[in-house]
Amino acid sequence: MTVAERFIQYVKIDTQSDPFSGKHPSTQKQFDLARLLVEELRSLGASNVTLDEEHCYVYAEIPATVENKPAIGFIAHMDTEPVCSGKDVKPQIISYEGGDILLPNGVCISTQDFPELERFQGQSVITTDGTTLLGADDKAGIAEIMAAAEHLLTHPEVPHGKIGIAFTPDEEIGEGPLFFDVKKFGCDFAYTVDGEMEGELGYETFNAAEAEVAFQGVNIHPGSAKNKMKNCSLMASDFLKMLPEDEIPAKTEGYEGFYHVESISSGVESGKILLIIRDHDKEIFEKRKRFILDCVSALKEKYGEPCVSVKIKDQYQNCYEVIKEHFHLVENAKKAMEKAGVQPLILPVRGGTDGCTLSFMGLPCPNLFTGGLNAHSVKECIPVSSMEKAVLVILNLVELYAK
Repeated sequence: MTVAERFIQYVKIDTQSDPFSGKHPSTQKQFDLARLLVEELRSLGASNVTLDEEHCYVYAEIPATVENKPAIGFIAHMDTEPVCSGKDVKPQIISYEGGDILLPNGVCISTQDFPELERFQGQSVITTDGTTLLGADDKAGIAEIMAAAEHLLTHPEVPHGKIGIAFTPDEEIGEGPLFFDVKKFGCDFAYTVDGEMEGELGYETFNAAEAEVAFQGVNIHPGSAKNKMKNCSLMASDFLKMLPEDEIPAKTEGYEGFYHVESISSGVESGKILLIIRDHDKEIFEKRKRFILDCVSALKEKYGEPCVSVKIKDQYQNCYEVIKEHFHLVENAKKAMEKAGVQPLILPVRGGTDGCTLSFMGLPCPNLFTGGLNAHSVKECIPVSSMEKAVLVILNLVELYAK
């Protein structure tokens, strides 16, 4: 089975996670893909294939063919982004001849918005029909790891140390590593295969937190509300006005951090704002959290102590703090890409991966590209050639660590 065939098979399985379920995994449907992967790994001849029946983690290994080599792992996540539907995905392979791509439902993937698309003229590109996301984040990573595993298991003459394989749930809601068993995985280090553009190599991620600002008001008939009514919608408006207008995702890039308002719900008596806080620099990140606390304090002074409250929860840390002590992971990834004919694209990751938390759990994890473009949207697509190169990069890394 080719890597593209595997990918198309996987994206048809709905594995969307749910940040509000309070369960682990957050959705039972993630088990549908997990059980398929367990079956496929066993049929390929992988060893120690297990499924965590409680929390939906898949583990497997390819035993070493040479002794005294590092144990290297490859990790991808099974869930898809909650904000864009992943149900009834209808992938299509098109022969891309340049210019805009018009999807079956009329949605346009324009080269004006996505100029990187022009790099793939004359190649096969997989898209959706425009009604759902595609799921390259991260089913492309799963397909690429599985394709590499198939190659190694059918070519036992290839020298390599122990290779660990793991597929996680709930990465998209920041809970992928929550029940990951690093000891069971048994690797010295690993790579998450969860990046986007061909060549991406990420080892610097955001520090991340989420904040929930809650408002409690007083409702009364508007005709007799003077000096009595406290309107939560107005409190929420005041809070939003305090946020720096240029420090949002749409106006930042590279190492620039941001505040991102994810949702607002409000009436007169109650309201809530959910936002996330991001920055690569740890000191600036802490200042950003304090700024939110200061905003809430100012609103308490204006409206009264009970009217506004905030909960801030750290989500993950910049994995560079760990990876810088194991920089061979980055250098070898560069070499593996160059050998595959891929120009390494070293960029700060403007997000996070399972590898952020896993690095701090004792498993250093840089992030490799999958080749996907426009993640988390109906305009998501992936060139087949990029997936094939991602498989080569994995195999090249295996070779490098066997030497």
